[in-house]
Amino acid sequence: MTAPADVNHTFPDAEIDELLAFGTVESHKAGDLILAEGTMAPDCILTLSGHTDIFATTDEGPKRVGWMERGQFAGDLSVLTGQRHSSRIEMGADGDILRIAHADFQRLIAGNSHFSDVFVRVFAARREFGNSRGFAAIIVIGAAMDRGVYALRDLLMKHGVAHRWFDPADGPVAGHLMAERGLTDEQLPLVILGATEPLVQPTPEQLAVALGLDLLPDGATADVLVVGSGPGGLAAAVYAASEGLTVIALDSLAPGGQAGTSSKIENYLGFPTGISGNELARRATVQAQKFGARLVSPVRAASIGRDGDAYCLHLVDGRKLRSRAVVVASGAQYQRLPIEGVEAYEGRGIYYGATPMEAQLCGNAEVTVVGSGNSAGQGAIYLASVAKKVYVIFRRKSLRETMSEYLVKRLEEHPNIEIIGSTDVVALHGEDRLGGLTYRCRETGAEDHCDCGFLFLFLGATPNTAWLPKEMVCDDRGFVKTGTDIAPIELVRAGWALDRMPSRYETSWPRIYAIGDVRKGSVKRVASSVGEGSVVVSDIHAALAESGS
Repeated sequence: MTAPADVNHTFPDAEIDELLAFGTVESHKAGDLILAEGTMAPDCILTLSGHTDIFATTDEGPKRVGWMERGQFAGDLSVLTGQRHSSRIEMGADGDILRIAHADFQRLIAGNSHFSDVFVRVFAARREFGNSRGFAAIIVIGAAMDRGVYALRDLLMKHGVAHRWFDPADGPVAGHLMAERGLTDEQLPLVILGATEPLVQPTPEQLAVALGLDLLPDGATADVLVVGSGPGGLAAAVYAASEGLTVIALDSLAPGGQAGTSSKIENYLGFPTGISGNELARRATVQAQKFGARLVSPVRAASIGRDGDAYCLHLVDGRKLRSRAVVVASGAQYQRLPIEGVEAYEGRGIYYGATPMEAQLCGNAEVTVVGSGNSAGQGAIYLASVAKKVYVIFRRKSLRETMSEYLVKRLEEHPNIEIIGSTDVVALHGEDRLGGLTYRCRETGAEDHCDCGFLFLFLGATPNTAWLPKEMVCDDRGFVKTGTDIAPIELVRAGWALDRMPSRYETSWPRIYAIGDVRKGSVKRVASSVGEGSVVVSDIHAALAESGS
């Protein structure tokens, strides 16, 4: 294959013989289509004789990017996840293949650690290789400051789906692509999915279905439902699935949560050079899926209620899911500025995360970051690598009250960063998009103006608990109480009927647990959330055994 060695693997004859038990041998002529681009739940294709060719969509059109000989297998992470396959596979010369159906492939990797390690490692390497080379059949067309475009690209970026984006204002490419398909400006934004029919003004939810990110049927059941796929939720999904529980994990956007918007996490154990929140989430997602967990997004929880001895989760789109145990890992969201009209600039100059997508928009511009936590510091340092100037504005007197020392020092030493403490942003300016802002010193009352078109907000945390029942005990800020934080009288009011008290992460409803940022008293750090997500699984096992599940 025309790629680095880590994106390929050749099975020896003895291992090929083992794999034969999981699939069907097929004979093909040169030129036969083996697997079409865009196939959902794609099969795993192992070449037995002859060779197979791999074609990907590039900037120059379809291009052969590799081939597979005896003992080599085609495909990428979509073979594991069941999502839309991103390449086309043809028979390059007369020969035989082994076709392992998606369901049989899942059975294979669940039962054999060696094959699991090989397939997962190679598939992940291929996804990264394809992204780095621009092998992307998905094209987004629309203006940079179009909210719809931002939402679609945000979904693709957070899911690690390779795509290309063309703004009609930046050159003729977008116009040519639209003309070829008979599309007009009135239909923007557009998403072109290879050779399939383009999506016209799709919502992120519609795009997710088209990509296979959300194929969850109404009425699906699991041992454990995990609501929220940030670090804590992903950890719970990994540990629960690895211990034999069936798991469905949901998220309102994509795996990663708030941590997924961090450009680099440098104090997470085991990554001495740091790791981006998005990359950490991608790795955990693959890990959870390897063990059989179903990760679905973007979907939103609307409410949850008792259903006999189980729970029924109602989604905003009307679907209902059922399980005996629920992990509430819905996290917290950054707060909006308390200024009239903020919503009008969201996606048009105001953002709540600093990822490569946002950095692409604000290159060589002046940028303001508001916040004093680690996420604000990480975002400011990352944006300073592309922006002309970064202003860090916060209400407190000192960043050291809330930010890790290593980040404070980097902010202070960076030539492109100006730190402005004891200050509030009090006004926003601009017509179609953000054009500037006014800020006021809390000590003197003096105001100043900045012609800054990009504002990144990392303000506080509001728990995502609106979907929980009113009977579930929370504190006065909305964070969920668990374990010994719940007073006996609160348990009585909530209808607690068991002879025991709630376990450490259990809420006032039996077998519903809260972990991570959404939980009262939790430490708002990635490592802490991961720890809670892993530990809660032992409590779930005990509770399910107690109830006879």
